[in-house]
Amino acid sequence: MRPDLERTGRGRLHRTDWMALLSGILFIGVGIVFINRPDIESLIMIPIVLGGLGLAGLVAILARVIRR
Repeated sequence: MRPDLERTGRGRLHRTDWMALLSGILFIGVGIVFINRPDIESLIMIPIVLGGLGLAGLVAILARVIRR
């Protein structure tokens, strides 16, 4: 069995990919902000996106370390 799958009573269950989940939530949030406030500067949003991706990466690394 692959290490990224867990066996349950009903079958196989995939582990959560935290990097993909948090990155998707971040980009949806950024899209909502740009739709609601089109006058916001892109230079303000770039550090927010990069910081959010860094935080998502940190969470993904911590989740992987805790799983093992």
